[in-house]
Amino acid sequence: MPPLWAVLALGCLRLGSAVNLQPQLASVTFVTNNPTLTTVALEKPLCMFDGTEPLNGTYQVYLYVMVGSGMAANASVQDSSNAPLGSTFQQTLGGRTGPYKATVFELIPCSDLPNLAGVGDVTQASEILNMYLVRVGGNSTCLWDPNFQGLCNPPLSAATEYRFKYVLVNMSTGLVQDQTLWSDPISTNWPTPYAAIDTWPGRRSGGMIVITSILGSLPFFLLLGFAGAMLLSFLDMGTADGDMTHDSQITQEAVPRSLGVSEPSYASVNRGPPLDRAEVYPGKLQD
Repeated sequence: MPPLWAVLALGCLRLGSAVNLQPQLASVTFVTNNPTLTTVALEKPLCMFDGTEPLNGTYQVYLYVMVGSGMAANASVQDSSNAPLGSTFQQTLGGRTGPYKATVFELIPCSDLPNLAGVGDVTQASEILNMYLVRVGGNSTCLWDPNFQGLCNPPLSAATEYRFKYVLVNMSTGLVQDQTLWSDPISTNWPTPYAAIDTWPGRRSGGMIVITSILGSLPFFLLLGFAGAMLLSFLDMGTADGDMTHDSQITQEAVPRSLGVSEPSYASVNRGPPLDRAEVYPGKLQD
């Protein structure tokens, strides 16, 4: 595989004059999943417009978007005075009634482009790719945010063909300096049908299977813990009942023991003389 800088250089060289150019999809070397359901990544028109290199600070590039149709190839993006159109996504119903301005970016001198060798550094990759690529449909909140200020570049519609066009605007005059042709129709992806989604566990990763198994077993362990807590509660209640029975038995035994000790004393105190002696006393009185 050739290095990234060589791929981009070949892409720029094959384009030549901007009058005969068309916006191109970003190479799979840069973006592997492109287009998506709602976005399209395009290569920026770097080193493509003739005669603008010495005056880069006074130029901007407008990107226009329109739903692909037979009329789109001839749709104009400038008015009678050669000024660029300012139509928005909302005004054109998402590009269905005419082209809308999706985004604006500065024209970067070729000498100031970063080296693509830095893409391997994760701290620089995003910044470098933003210098070379433009993403249509990358702002998911501008349509619903009442405080949003600026140009709205909302998500595109799924399964829809779009055409794209670059326009070079001279900022000192506000007029169109140059422009490309409309791109060939580029379609966003189709949503995956529900019936086509593979739910077979064999297609799932090992981590997903482990997590699913743990979550599935969690209710069982919770139920087991609850049953154990209930069993311990019953055992504690049974132990408490046994202690109360033992105390009551000791108390009941204490009453007979006290009566048994006092009974002999009571008998000895109340013991009287034999009856035969009581019969002798009257005899003595008679004498």
